[in-house]
Amino acid sequence: MSKRLRFSLLGHPVRHSVSPAMCTAAFTSLGLPHVYTAIDVPGAAGLARMVDELRTGVLAGCNVTIPYKRAVLDLADVRADTAEEAGAANVLALAGGRVVAHNTDAEALARDLDVVLGTRPRGRAAIIGGGGAGMAALVACRQLGFALVSMTSRSWTNTETMFDAPGAERARALGALTAPWPAVDEAAPTGKLSQALRLQWSELVAHADCVIQATSAGMLGGDPGDDVVRIVPWSGLPAHAVAYDVVYNPRLTPFLAEAQARGLTAVNGLGMLVRQAALAISLWTGQTPPLDPMREAAEAALDAGYPAR
Repeated sequence: MSKRLRFSLLGHPVRHSVSPAMCTAAFTSLGLPHVYTAIDVPGAAGLARMVDELRTGVLAGCNVTIPYKRAVLDLADVRADTAEEAGAANVLALAGGRVVAHNTDAEALARDLDVVLGTRPRGRAAIIGGGGAGMAALVACRQLGFALVSMTSRSWTNTETMFDAPGAERARALGALTAPWPAVDEAAPTGKLSQALRLQWSELVAHADCVIQATSAGMLGGDPGDDVVRIVPWSGLPAHAVAYDVVYNPRLTPFLAEAQARGLTAVNGLGMLVRQAALAISLWTGQTPPLDPMREAAEAALDAGYPAR
């Protein structure tokens, strides 16, 4: 029988994460006795301690979630190509006594979106959010063959902040067109260039085949997400467009509700969550768990009233 190993999710907050139920179902399906827990890590010092526990073998592997997907890169000994490309990590694994940072978010989103898109056109994609999830979405769109990808972020309040932001710089290096946040803050100075780029965002999104909401907006207990809904020119989107929200709790966010009201295909991030966890387990154990029991466990946990991860 396999040795019982301990795996954990690191983040803040994580008290009611569905990941323990989902990953436990995966281990059960594989006949493995392993344990998976969610550990709330309130600060950088605590995160460093947890990474040391992985390095010394107390933990056998970790998932990493908000707000540490970027910070954990500096604590790892090695960055896999997936983490290097996305500029963020959501999985830590041990290899030869060294902590290796991986990113399974991009591959998971690419696989889930590929199924959703089917034979739909893959000309233009628009991404809302310049953080770790936004970068994963950008990498996924590149894998799926989108010819043009545009991105904006609430932290890019004008042209200057956008060009100075490391996330925007990485996005441009990956081939994306970046634009300041379209909702103009009247208290912030706005030059003609900022206004022009905001207009460019609206024009690009109006012809997008896929719009990806890659922020925590709309998540249960967080920002209601109304500002994200407002920046999408819904009436101009083609009828075949897909609206994808990385948030999965609630299942129907304001972003997805608006997409549904417009008759568009609207998909939440539960499929991405399940797939990224399955990829992580494969990295840790060398075995690929079946997706159906994982999704069923995640849905059951959500139905039981778990808040968002």
